[in-house]
Amino acid sequence: MTAPIETTGAAAEAQPEAVLKGVEGKRIEGRSLGQIAWLRFRRDKVAVAGAIVVLLLVVVAALSRPLQALLGLDPNSPNQSLIDPNTTLPKGDLGGMSGDHPLGVDPKFGRDLLARILEGSWVSLIVAFGATLLSVAIGTVLGVVAGFYRGRVDAFISRMMDVFLAFPLLLFAIAISASLQGGAFGMEGLPLHISVLIFVIGFFNWPYMGRIVRAQTLSLREREFVDAARGMGARGPFILFRELLPNLVGPVIVYSTLLIPSNILFEAALSFLGVGIQPPQASWGGMLNQAVKYYEVDPQYMIVPGLAIFVTVLAFNLLGDGLRDALDPRSR
Repeated sequence: MTAPIETTGAAAEAQPEAVLKGVEGKRIEGRSLGQIAWLRFRRDKVAVAGAIVVLLLVVVAALSRPLQALLGLDPNSPNQSLIDPNTTLPKGDLGGMSGDHPLGVDPKFGRDLLARILEGSWVSLIVAFGATLLSVAIGTVLGVVAGFYRGRVDAFISRMMDVFLAFPLLLFAIAISASLQGGAFGMEGLPLHISVLIFVIGFFNWPYMGRIVRAQTLSLREREFVDAARGMGARGPFILFRELLPNLVGPVIVYSTLLIPSNILFEAALSFLGVGIQPPQASWGGMLNQAVKYYEVDPQYMIVPGLAIFVTVLAFNLLGDGLRDALDPRSR
């Protein structure tokens, strides 16, 4: 008969194998959904690069006028001494690029392209952000109402979305913009053109946001927290604004960042067609319109605004994709 094995005090006080060395005394903290999303976003280097570019673009657009004053630039100041009188093209190579005009000058007038790109940046971003805000406001409200109440309300709003989606938006935008060029609603000039563009682009693009919000709401309305709110006697408006809308913030933010570049392209297209921002106010689409006549002999004039549009749209798309993956990793 074997003797019983005695346990020493040191063995009795030994730590379990699951406890790692060095962890004792450290406090384990949970992470919120926002912190988890931020960690996912930080790991996506491409999305971070897009966010940095977007932030720089917003800062440059917001400080466009001070930057022009600091650099001594004027987007509408002609420099005929830089133009060849025989060809109306900039003197020198690469569209007249020099130390004083790093991006060159435009044909016929000799205006600095850097100044005009800076001046056009705030116009494009104001129109894009304003139109996106209008689309998000209308689409979110109507989408959540349609998804929550369903029935006739859902049928009516859904058919209204179908009508707006089938509407020839480009033709209508051209007609509206062209008919309001002189003045309307007590406004004229640049404020009128910007307001019309924001209304036309934002008002007729809300069904895209509305469909996404409606689909998300149809899923959320069956969740337990909505049933619990109903069981506690909560009415429809309370559930809509206190329970459903906070859970729709993620999809709305993601789609908004993807809607902004589309609106930038739409504004550039209308200005390119001559019914958007009117000269002498600089706009990227308007610069492309004027460059059509010179792209064979002075491609620099078309490359500069085209590259500005390309970089801006690409940065917003990369940011939107990164936010989508961070806020909803199942969508990958």
